[in-house]
Amino acid sequence: MDVLPDFTTLSDADLKHKIEELVREEEEVSRQRRLLHGTIDILRAELVDRVKRRQGEHPSPISDVDIQRLTEILSHKGPPPDLTAELEQLDEG
Repeated sequence: MDVLPDFTTLSDADLKHKIEELVREEEEVSRQRRLLHGTIDILRAELVDRVKRRQGEHPSPISDVDIQRLTEILSHKGPPPDLTAELEQLDEG
């Protein structure tokens, strides 16, 4: 990827297209970074929990269900879920 295009060879439409392309690329990189950070946090928490259990400390306050739910949250694609529906679902469970 070139750092900057040759501005003299690009039309206004070309510049707008390049901007839109780079914005989409930046959004994808940001999404990937958030997913990586979330995965790292989950793995780190699991490792710490395992070490604590081996050392005879308290059992994990985080259940497998909690880890699964956190994984679902972090991997969710699209807009955030409707809060009211999510709260109703929790009340039912």
